Amino acid sequence: MLAFPEITKKLQPLDRAALTAIVVLMVPILVLALGGDRTLPRVRDFSWQDRQVGAEDRAFILTFNRPMDRNSVAENLEIEPPLPGKISWAAQRMVYTLEQPAPYGFEFSVKLADAQDRLAARQNTDTTIEPFQGNFSTRDRALTYISLNPSEEGQLVLYNFTQDRTTVLTPADLRVMDYRIYPKGDRILFSAVDRRSQKPGLADVQLYTVTTGIAPNVPGESAPKPEPVGKIRRVLDNQEYQNLKFDLSPDGKTIVVQRADRRNPGGTARLWVIREGEKPQPLTSEPGGIFIIAPNSQELAIAQGQGISILPLDNPKGDATKPLEFFPKYGKILAFTRDGSAAVMVKYNTDYTRSLYLVPNQGDAQEIINTKGSILSAQFDPTGRILYCVLTDLIEGEKYKEVPYLAAINLAEQKFQRLFEFKTPQPDIAAHLSPDGLSLIFDRLATAPPGESANAPRTSSGTAIVSGRLWLLLLAETENGTLDVEGDELPLVGFSPRWLP
Repeated sequence: MLAFPEITKKLQPLDRAALTAIVVLMVPILVLALGGDRTLPRVRDFSWQDRQVGAEDRAFILTFNRPMDRNSVAENLEIEPPLPGKISWAAQRMVYTLEQPAPYGFEFSVKLADAQDRLAARQNTDTTIEPFQGNFSTRDRALTYISLNPSEEGQLVLYNFTQDRTTVLTPADLRVMDYRIYPKGDRILFSAVDRRSQKPGLADVQLYTVTTGIAPNVPGESAPKPEPVGKIRRVLDNQEYQNLKFDLSPDGKTIVVQRADRRNPGGTARLWVIREGEKPQPLTSEPGGIFIIAPNSQELAIAQGQGISILPLDNPKGDATKPLEFFPKYGKILAFTRDGSAAVMVKYNTDYTRSLYLVPNQGDAQEIINTKGSILSAQFDPTGRILYCVLTDLIEGEKYKEVPYLAAINLAEQKFQRLFEFKTPQPDIAAHLSPDGLSLIFDRLATAPPGESANAPRTSSGTAIVSGRLWLLLLAETENGTLDVEGDELPLVGFSPRWLP
């Protein structure tokens, strides 16, 4: 047998260099194999790092460089300010799911120290993780409303609570009638009439979008490029059709508009669909009343005939003649849960009362309220456990009158609670729950008698508005399932307030 030196003499210089490199590399490999990896465990990635999260962001991920001792991670994880949640694992990734959306307008830190990897925990060594701190924030707490200030009457205004800043979004020559906010808060879809028209009225409504200047750096997407504030784009004119009610899909990619043909006065209004990047297209379906787009952005719920129809919106030919589902005994749909698993609908009873029903996707419907008054609106909280409603008390006398109030219904514990009572009748109350579920904004209006104030701003039912202020209710859930409520009038003159998503 030849000795090793004799072999190396026969190798070429390149072969000898390669063999030397192999021998050199084998040394640390053997050390690692015999003694283990001596590098510290660490967090390799944090999915919310330097991001601005919203109510739809319910879980972040910490990715580690090696398998961790899960108990030590759970015991040492700190979130400031605290955000209650649950931990789950997938290999070397830890998922932290929030119990509630993170409150808006805050900065948060996620810290982890003293946790061990799985091997160190088994060997009972004192090797701990490289200290980690990640940072993220929530979106600003901000709302929009239609102004009643003389200098900006009828214009859309953005008020940012976090920055204490007011911005007028729309130009003075457009009087805003109604609006919907895009899911990132970067744009607003609104209907308006041109004040420069000879007789500006509801028949002259056109649809526009306006930019807000907001561009949240959301998880999972590249850093945005914000557009300047107040950039207007017309979406739909009124040359051939009169534009009536409209809605924007939760994903911001589809608009549904109810339109009446100007060439056929008194004819039936039909639904049209505007998909992102496409021309308006009529939706082939039976005529109907109040409608809202479902949370999946692919279906439309509309009062049709003697019930509520669920129509498809994802048919490229616009054919919705065959409802996906039909609920025969209800007259109006008010809201869906965030995940679309349930909705609330109104039934008009033969004894002239009204009932509010919780209608799940699966299972039996449940009556929540039966009242002689009206059920004006409803909105689920982010968890789907609490329903916020605008209701009225029917006051009987020489003349019937309805006095509104705000209420909360804990669906899990079946508890009903009045939050705020108005002293006098008021039409078209606009109340909107914040995306984090911690505050409710609403308007208090004074209206003009019919025939007066012809040029005044109007509610959705066409009532002229003389004055209006915005009110804020702060909400905190107690251990017994009720709400602590603190209300205050804001120094904002306007109506139809909505929180930014």
